[in-house]
Amino acid sequence: MTDRPPIRVLVVEDDPVAAAAHVMYVGRVPGFVAIGKAATGAEARRVLERTPVDLLLLDLHLPDVHGLQLARSLRASGHHADVVAVTSARDLTVVREGVSLGVVQYVLKPFTFATLRDRLVRYAEFRAAVGEASGQAEVDRALAALRAPGPAALPKGLSAPTLERVTLALRDADEGLTASGVAEAVGISRITARRYLEHLVDAGRAIRRPQYGAVGRPELQYRWVTGP
Repeated sequence: MTDRPPIRVLVVEDDPVAAAAHVMYVGRVPGFVAIGKAATGAEARRVLERTPVDLLLLDLHLPDVHGLQLARSLRASGHHADVVAVTSARDLTVVREGVSLGVVQYVLKPFTFATLRDRLVRYAEFRAAVGEASGQAEVDRALAALRAPGPAALPKGLSAPTLERVTLALRDADEGLTASGVAEAVGISRITARRYLEHLVDAGRAIRRPQYGAVGRPELQYRWVTGP
């Protein structure tokens, strides 16, 4: 990708913490550059009117419009940027609808840098396919570049079902939880809970602060920091 112009990405995300993390993630992938961020559909439109964009990293739940409605209106008005949809929704009807609107990848929240990097690298491979295909096999290979071979790997010892349960417990706790609180809510050990919580912190989805009690060492309090 070094001999090609960088792929210009606009991050469309209303949560400022998540938006900053996504801009940082994009900047860490060779061949990509984040040209800016927008917190609403209207702001995204204004950016697109004045700045060339190749790819939208688009949260589907924006305060002024659903992401797929934005994608549909952009197509109708002549904008041809592809879309990587970022969402916590798991409705496969939404996934099917997005295919016709330029959604080339879906990334489910919460995700790590490694997950997004994998999707962006695959998109770059797909985008780099040019010229005339020699046959069906070459067409199939070009399309296959967009499809991950399997779920993105979590750090060793972590599982996706447990991560989802920890995530839900933390999101439901407005005041945050300690590792002990998560362990009790999810039914895992405190040490295991802390590993999952630290993973969410590393992914930019949670923050930790010391919680001081009457005696003894302070315990870390974890709190979910992104939008719904």
